[in-house]
Amino acid sequence: MTKTRDHSESLLLELTALPTAAGKEHRVQDFLDRWLARRSRSLNWRRDRAGNLLIRRKAPGRTPPLLITAHLDHPAFVVRGSEGRELELEFRGGVHDAYFVDSRIEVFTSDGGRRLGRITELDAAAKPFKRVRARLTGGSGAIEAGDVGRWLFPPASISKDRLRTNACDDLAAVAAALEAFDTIRGKRGCEHVGLLFTVAEEVGFLGAIEVARNATRGRGGLVPRSSRLVCLENSRSFAESPIGGGPIVRVGDRMSVFSPDLTNSISSICQDESKRDPGFRWQRRLMPGGACEATAFSSFGFESTCLCLPLGNYHNMQRVDEVLAGKVPARVGREEISMSDYRGLVRMLELVARRLDRETGSTRSRLERLHEERRFVMEG
Repeated sequence: MTKTRDHSESLLLELTALPTAAGKEHRVQDFLDRWLARRSRSLNWRRDRAGNLLIRRKAPGRTPPLLITAHLDHPAFVVRGSEGRELELEFRGGVHDAYFVDSRIEVFTSDGGRRLGRITELDAAAKPFKRVRARLTGGSGAIEAGDVGRWLFPPASISKDRLRTNACDDLAAVAAALEAFDTIRGKRGCEHVGLLFTVAEEVGFLGAIEVARNATRGRGGLVPRSSRLVCLENSRSFAESPIGGGPIVRVGDRMSVFSPDLTNSISSICQDESKRDPGFRWQRRLMPGGACEATAFSSFGFESTCLCLPLGNYHNMQRVDEVLAGKVPARVGREEISMSDYRGLVRMLELVARRLDRETGSTRSRLERLHEERRFVMEG
């Protein structure tokens, strides 16, 4: 195993095992702070009031920014209160009701402890988030309101090209962004490429909307209005978008389609690379199993699109279609992605950073050139 592969796997295993929830992304933020501290001589960064983080080179150039974007949260529990061995928690994110009652959870306490428990009740009608009651069964640490809980799983592992872990969505994308940017930031002509990490995506794109609204209204927000956003996701895999088939240029989600010129330019880059190197695998798909921040940014007038990894056990739900059809009992499980897809995404980001601004014009301009070259067919 090469040193680069060792680094990729270590980064993935560490990041995707961090407890995180919408509005409670502090452990991932701390990881990013440590990552930035080791690169402080070449990078600038700042956070907005919501916790969204922008990272750019100290000399970013004049080209409109190209921002690789990923979110820092994952569906998880947040403690509301406790009394003895009884806990009340809310669940921030989208998971079907059948997966809750009698499932085992772990809660990470503010004093560094870890408590184990089992869900005993679900209030699925509670607003704005589902509420559960759980009974503690072990562990140590003083639980406080605001502590993060999650499903209890075995440790993250990599075997036979599969990463199985607590939260691929979207922490595997954060890892891919960091790994690619470490290469990109040293390349001439890539000075305009940066990173944008958002919060609270799983409860309605709250971080992305904060970024977009402030930029759109000219409030001196976190990102320039001219920014182009390549949003990264881990999206539910279907038969037509298999795990192991390569990273995906995602043209849309269940809510919308993304900026066509940016999507098509990236597709052209990938198509050219696959001709040059038949070993470069990629897919182009709609991926309607969920929604993506590219929809939020596009809705506010930004040029944005999505690259994603096909994901198994989306939001930790095993065999979700069979569960909803009543064919099998609901069980939570670790999310999983292909390591070859992950490495392909890192490579795709490096290609886009180097080549995007060399793409010649919009889809319309390319079609007009084709028309000029071949209209003699109609005229002759």
